[in-house]
Amino acid sequence: MITALLIAGMVGCIELPSKDLKIWDWHDLDAVRNNLRGHHILMKDLDSTTAGYEELASPTANGGKGWEPIGTWPHVFTGSFDGQRYEIRDLFINRFNESLIGLFSYVYVGGVIKNLGVMNADVTGHEGVGGLVGVNWQGTVSNCYSSGNVTGYYRVGGLAGSGAGTVSNSYSSANVTGMVFVGGLVGYNSNTMSNSYSTGNVIGNSAVGDLVGENDGTVSDSYSAGSVSGNEGVGGLVGFDLSVLGEGTVSNSFWDIETSGQVTSAGGTGENTTQMKNITTFSGAGWNIVAVTNPGTRNTSYIWNIVDGQTYPFLSWKPVV
Repeated sequence: MITALLIAGMVGCIELPSKDLKIWDWHDLDAVRNNLRGHHILMKDLDSTTAGYEELASPTANGGKGWEPIGTWPHVFTGSFDGQRYEIRDLFINRFNESLIGLFSYVYVGGVIKNLGVMNADVTGHEGVGGLVGVNWQGTVSNCYSSGNVTGYYRVGGLAGSGAGTVSNSYSSANVTGMVFVGGLVGYNSNTMSNSYSTGNVIGNSAVGDLVGENDGTVSDSYSAGSVSGNEGVGGLVGFDLSVLGEGTVSNSFWDIETSGQVTSAGGTGENTTQMKNITTFSGAGWNIVAVTNPGTRNTSYIWNIVDGQTYPFLSWKPVV
């Protein structure tokens, strides 16, 4: 189903772009679907106490299905969404027999989502399921993160279910459960992923990895540190990589062999927990990283910060708290 949708030539919606839409509550967020080519700015954190939650994003909303994803096919999202480092919390979606499921359903060519956290999400779908995005098709996701639980069948990821766009400077701590192409950050990657990580627990059947389930693109300067379990094509970082066909590349990336329970991966380098908290592991691989004195301190002159010997690397724009 997804393959057929991805190769289709249809573009988003027919409405003309408008001025920036400022989002103050769930009603404003819901209105994004009426301006899919516009520029949207989140003005505050949204959670279960914010106006509109009960009728739009709660377990009782929409007949128990919860949130209706933004940008459902063929009216895809091609605009921009700047979270301004605010968070969307307590999102609930229960659409187990529907595909392209997340806060956003389908981000298409030119679509941009940045500076946004989706926290404590409970997201269930069938194919192309992610906490933030169901399918990122040649869109851009940067400086984003997610937590909670994401469940699906095919192409399931903590942040994005299927990625043919770019993902950078992002992470997920969501627990992910699926069957095929299941990843802690992205279920299926066929473009570029860089400077990103995942720490959630991942359970699947085949092509299961703590960062990426299947990689058909490029992964660089990334890591994972959650547990991983499955039956075939299971890896600490990447479950299945098409590098054997000349189609996938993993470089300068690592996984924790102790926390993952996996000593092999279809890409990357396995290290023990002590090495994963040692700056030389990453600086030696050419990462843009610097040591800081505590998790609340950040040096934004570098992409990555680390408290040497104490923490895993963290992105300088979003320090560990």
